[in-house]
Formats: sequence, structure tokens, C-alpha cells
Amino acid sequence: MGKFFKSPIGFTGIFMGGKYILFIAVVFSITCTACSEQKEKTGSGGEKGGAIRKEAVVTDQGEHIEMDKKTDPSQIPEELVQIPEDYLTPAGEQGTVERLTYRTYESMNYESREKQLTKTAYVYLPYGYSGDRKYNVFYLMHGGWSDETTYLGTPENPNVLVNVIDHAIQDGKMEPVIVVCPTYNNENPDDSADYSLALQLTDNYHNELVNDLIPAVEGTYSTFAEGISPEELEASRNHRAFAGFSMGSVATWHTFQYCLDYFRYFLPSSGNLTSDGAYMESLVTDSGHKPEDFFIYAMSGTEDFAYAGFSSQIEAMLAAPDGVFNASNDEREGNLAYRVQEGNSHDGEAAMQYIYNGLIWIWK
Repeated sequence: MGKFFKSPIGFTGIFMGGKYILFIAVVFSITCTACSEQKEKTGSGGEKGGAIRKEAVVTDQGEHIEMDKKTDPSQIPEELVQIPEDYLTPAGEQGTVERLTYRTYESMNYESREKQLTKTAYVYLPYGYSGDRKYNVFYLMHGGWSDETTYLGTPENPNVLVNVIDHAIQDGKMEPVIVVCPTYNNENPDDSADYSLALQLTDNYHNELVNDLIPAVEGTYSTFAEGISPEELEASRNHRAFAGFSMGSVATWHTFQYCLDYFRYFLPSSGNLTSDGAYMESLVTDSGHKPEDFFIYAMSGTEDFAYAGFSSQIEAMLAAPDGVFNASNDEREGNLAYRVQEGNSHDGEAAMQYIYNGLIWIWK
């Protein structure tokens, strides 16, 4: 029997023989991009398609390093790795999924703090989790037509991604980490199915993220934050990442836009914000941060309808006039890596591959 999984764009599918099969044959032709929203801010015109040339991982002797023989854990492999098929089944050492409830405010009028909401996030704790150890935190946002249960599932019905993470930790491919799956849905669980509304909610989400979600998570679990004051959360930014696919990628770019003080790592995939590279540079310079203060690991697929727009943003960032963004396989030498998987579409299997590749690189 296959493993059921709800895709990041909300369609239910099933894993059979290591493949994710959608029960819906047609994906709505809505590109998950906020470029139209940003054009008013940037004056940017149309997008240009095409792939980014991938840089090989090369040793000092000029030899290529094969992706499964990577000797330096800080190096991002030249190619995205596939999830081993046995990782889709339960591991011997299993982590747990917990339900975390917290208070926040209605998104559209957050600043007024007039309407309080109670929301839920799902939290993965690795096998052997202990309050005596400090853990990095990986915040993972869902896409359209989805919610906070999309990736991890629930404590009663965990999704297959939990098995993948368990195996990767058990095999030493990734560090034990806390994974948090929240939602940008506001007053209605179907908010993410409204494309225009979702764009607004992802733009607003930083208020809830910084003021409510992060303090709730890192005040509950053992992380590198010494406390939950803004100063203490900013001091622990190197131990915090934000990732997302599709509309979750748009949320990731907005987190980069508003929350550089709180996050070092950003892992967007197949969802872009703008094609204006200078605007993206201004987000860094206006924040007071420097190019060495962050790292972006971006991923997409050649058959993904969001691929052209996503690639256009990456190209524009690397070509921007002030040289803020620098392509590199190593965060010690640059701050942006882009990997493209041949044949990947806009679906749950691709999203899970991107999550896996990010997790086995980060904090190693």
C-alpha cells in the first residue's frame, strides 16, 4: 500500500514505489508569483525565462566532487540528491509530532491588535529530544490550497516527511533539528485557496512570525535562543531557517524582506517575489545587513510552471548592480546557491525533495 501525502498545493496524492502520484491530472495554471504585486513597488517589467547555469563543486586540484562523495559538509552538491526509497517507510528511531497552540492577531489589521486569534502549528521533535540540548529550528511554510498539516501531518496521523527526516537523522545525514509547520491562513482554513488573499497574507505574515510564533516555539522548546525577547531572538539568528514551496516560497521571500534580523538561512523553491534584482539588494542594504549575514538555497524543476519566473528572480539578483548576491556552493564564499532538478514539476514529490536537500545541508 502506498503512503498518502497532501501536496503543498493542496492536492492529495499517494507515494507508490517511491513516486508521488497526484489524484488530479491538471494543475491550475496559476503561477505562484508575487511579481505583479511588486511591480508597483519596483517598476519592474516582464520576466525572462531560462535556467541558471549550475556551478560544479570543484576541489583545489580541479576535480569534480560527486554528490554522494561530498567531503566538505558545508558544500552544496552540484546536483540535488534523491530521497532513498526506504526513507518513505518508518525509521527505527522515530521523532514525534506535537501540536502547539498560540495566540496571535488578525492579519489584515495586525497592528491594531483588536482581534485576537488562536492558531496551531505542528512541531517535529527529533528522536531523543532533550531539554538539555540546544536545537536549530527549521520553519517550513505550506503553499496554496494547504494548511499547517500539509508537511508533517498531525500527531495522530503524521505524514511521510516525518519518516524521511527520521531516517536522515538516524543515518547521520542531517543534524537533529526542530521543524515547525505554521500557516499563513488567517480567519479561515481555506484562505490559502484564494490566490490574491494568499499574496496579502504572506506579505503580512512576518508580524505573526516574529511577535507570536517564534516566541511560542522557542519559549517552549530547547533552542539556541537564550530567551524570547527581540534581542535574544536576534542573537540566535544563525540557528534559524525559513523554507517554503510555491506560495510558501513567496512567504520565504517575504521573510527575507522583513526578518533578516531573525533568520540567517532561507530556502525558497518554485515561487518568486519580483524580477527586480536591485529591489532585492535594497532589502539587504536597508536592513543594515551585509552579504555575509545570510545564505539563500533556492531550488526548482524544469517542468515546473513557476520555474521561469523563479529563475528570472535568481538571475536578476545575481546580476544586480551592487553585487550583494554572490553565487556559491559554500556559504563561506558566497550567499546564494540555485539548484534545478531536471523533470521536476510543481507537486508534492518535488517539494519534499527540496526540503530533504535543504535539511541535509544546513547546519552540517
